[in-house]
Amino acid sequence: MTKEDVNRVVIIGTGSVGCSYAYSLIHQGTAGEIVLIDVDKEKAEGEAMDLNHSIPFAPAPAKVWSGVYEDCKGADLVVITAGLAQKPGETRLDLLAKNTEIFKQIVKQVMDNNFNGIFLVATNPVDILTHVTWQESGLPKEKVIGSGTVLDSARLRYMLGEYFDVDTRNIHAAVIGEHGDTELPVWSHATIGMESIYKRMHEQADLEEKTLDDIFENVRDAAYHIIKRKGATNYGIGMSLLRITQAIFNNERSVLTVSAHLDGEYGEKGIYIGVPAIINRGGIHEIIEIDLNETEKKQFTHSAKVLKNLMSHTS
Repeated sequence: MTKEDVNRVVIIGTGSVGCSYAYSLIHQGTAGEIVLIDVDKEKAEGEAMDLNHSIPFAPAPAKVWSGVYEDCKGADLVVITAGLAQKPGETRLDLLAKNTEIFKQIVKQVMDNNFNGIFLVATNPVDILTHVTWQESGLPKEKVIGSGTVLDSARLRYMLGEYFDVDTRNIHAAVIGEHGDTELPVWSHATIGMESIYKRMHEQADLEEKTLDDIFENVRDAAYHIIKRKGATNYGIGMSLLRITQAIFNNERSVLTVSAHLDGEYGEKGIYIGVPAIINRGGIHEIIEIDLNETEKKQFTHSAKVLKNLMSHTS
């Protein structure tokens, strides 16, 4: 197997998110080469060994190894899941400052090895760290993508599907904005199959707008609930990263709510934020600027303002 025959993914960070993503890649046969890089080299080696033992049951051949930054040369995709977790008593800004410095070091080492593929960022705060990655890499903005609100949108679709007793794959709804407390659901474009969610509300006597508010509140706070119970979230984000990867490698032109760089869209400029975008082999092919209602516009503007304030602490 030669490099020309396969897609190579380099995963930086072998915590629960990075390893869930690597396992998903193998399970779906999405990448032929998977390189694991971590400051804890022994852990990366152990994870590579364990993952390789699953390959006899995978749908396609793959090779997994614990690698070094030189392996980024010729890689198609570098996915960053590394970073520090928030400690008790530590502020979000404290965590942001530390992870910003870590990212600057990571991106420099990747780019020093002539990387010319696509960056995909998952570490939180993902919108800010995707912006840092773009600035430090010097790559075109379409080749630097954050996981954004892909997972949030999946959570919304799942919870709406559970409530309406409809296959979640037939729920069309999105969360946009910051991947965090200021994100917002785009109810004005949400549909159950082909039917507007507002029309469904009028048809069901027991469905009030507060019901939707409660559903979204559970979506927004899902990570807190999961972390309280098991310490971290990993499967949902692992599959979200897989979905973005498939859209890239298969040149799908699929629409996903990734963290993308705005250049005037939605009235904002110079920030990365979760918005629907067409994803293809080149990365972000096009940002879709949907018509938001007045409430959604105000919420999105507020979300962007919060991100701009956070960004001011990374320079």
